[in-house]
Amino acid sequence: MINMGVYAQMDEFYADLGAAYAKAVKAFHAAGCRYLQLDDISFAYLCDPEQRKMLNERGDDPEKQPGIYAGMVRAALKDKPRDLTITMHLCRGNFRSTFVASGGYEPIADTLFNSMPVDGYFMEWDTDRAGGFEPLRFLPKGKTVVLGLVTSKTGALEKRDDLLRRIEEASKFTELERLCLSPQCGFASTEEGNVLAEEEQWNKLKLIVQLSKEVWGK
Repeated sequence: MINMGVYAQMDEFYADLGAAYAKAVKAFHAAGCRYLQLDDISFAYLCDPEQRKMLNERGDDPEKQPGIYAGMVRAALKDKPRDLTITMHLCRGNFRSTFVASGGYEPIADTLFNSMPVDGYFMEWDTDRAGGFEPLRFLPKGKTVVLGLVTSKTGALEKRDDLLRRIEEASKFTELERLCLSPQCGFASTEEGNVLAEEEQWNKLKLIVQLSKEVWGK
């Protein structure tokens, strides 16, 4: 909740938030961190027509929000050390195997890939609600996208051939060498965990390792 008594204008809030994150990034690096992953929900929610409608109703412009959020991330990372790799996970909700947002990445893809100084993106593509791979055409050289094709929400193990087919589909829009494979989100974003057993989680991770070696040779 934002205290409007402190922040009469939202741009002041975004500026302070970016500055606070910049201090955190600097502190992590000073402590020895060389890989830092940001967990972001704001960009993913902007893909959902219902979430965009909610923004409109409260007086925000969903067409401008991606640029505002990107500006905040740029402020947080403007002094990013050269030896610090930073990635971003776009989360759509993962509490006890549920989700909040749906919709393809098209509304945010250009801003997401080309306006923020991060090195890679963990993106959810485990179900049709995430849309197709077409937004990958905006991915610039030098950046990586990790395809979250393996769901963390249910225990059913994905089929090898289905995953290989989807990786091939994604590679039609960007080079295969700039893609990776992972679960779509964590197996336990909260202490309650998701609706699958520990053995099922390990089976999914083993499948990811197997396919990664098969596709990328490592």
